[in-house]
Amino acid sequence: MSISRRWIFPIIRLLIFLAIAIALVKLAFFASVDLPKSTATPTGSVSEPLATAKTGTVLNNVKVSGTIAADPATPVKATAAGPVVRILVHAGQAVKKGTAILTIESAVTGTGPNAGKPKLVTVSSSAAGTLSGVSVMVAQEVAVGDPVAQVASSRFSVTGALQPEQLYRLLNKPTSATVTISGGPAPFVCTNLTISAAAATSTGADTAAGAGAGAGVGGSGDGTSMSCAVPTSVRVFDGLQAAVSIPGGSATNAIIVPVTAVEGIADVGVVYLEANGGTPHKEQVKLGLNDGKNVQVLSGLSVGDTVLQYVPGAKKASGCPDGSTNCTEVSGQ
Repeated sequence: MSISRRWIFPIIRLLIFLAIAIALVKLAFFASVDLPKSTATPTGSVSEPLATAKTGTVLNNVKVSGTIAADPATPVKATAAGPVVRILVHAGQAVKKGTAILTIESAVTGTGPNAGKPKLVTVSSSAAGTLSGVSVMVAQEVAVGDPVAQVASSRFSVTGALQPEQLYRLLNKPTSATVTISGGPAPFVCTNLTISAAAATSTGADTAAGAGAGAGVGGSGDGTSMSCAVPTSVRVFDGLQAAVSIPGGSATNAIIVPVTAVEGIADVGVVYLEANGGTPHKEQVKLGLNDGKNVQVLSGLSVGDTVLQYVPGAKKASGCPDGSTNCTEVSGQ
């Protein structure tokens, strides 16, 4: 029994392990598996996605993020030189345009009999609102044009920043916009819409070369802004965030293609017409309105023409071509 335990069983286990090792080596390095030959041939083809020119309605509404802001205070300026004699109103009082604010004792000018004699000059408010402060005291000497008080306006405006490329979509000159305040009143129309570009500032050599020559190369600006007046019947507060929709026009029964299919997005563009078995060829088109998703083609394409959906080499980005995420839908007909 001791001989079996010491010699026979260990030898049997060794032989079993050796057989397993040989089998694994054979499978790993010497296996010969005959694989059936494939008779499949490639049948797929790579093709560019296409878009077809069709008729639709383009609603060209430019979206801007805005802020409700109180109109700037209007300064009240001295209209004569001399000491302040009397202050007639105080901060916090409501004033109308033409309300007397203070009086100044000023000497009569000229060569007449009253020349040099004192006279009282009344300084009045040039705007309606609330007197937010008086910056002078009785007996204080003032000069013509010195600010003596401030009138805070009771009016509000909506202001916002426009991206430069959005200006291409404003082919007309809108005078109003629709404003929506989250958690506020129903959407309302603001009036007296103005769109203005900040003046470029000159630095260094530009200033040395001569101020007043206008904006030149090397100047910098703060971009383009919009502003419109909030109706007095709408209750708003300074600092509220608002969504502004500026109407840039609309076109019905227009020939439209995706903006991704056009090289250029305003005035004149280029599309790539589908070629049967050949390289797509360029076609110049005249462009009209666009809503950030589709663009109106005024000439150069007919309904049913097929073009490449993406300009060759252009990045196929998701979302709206202008970077926004809220594209206006276009209804095809």
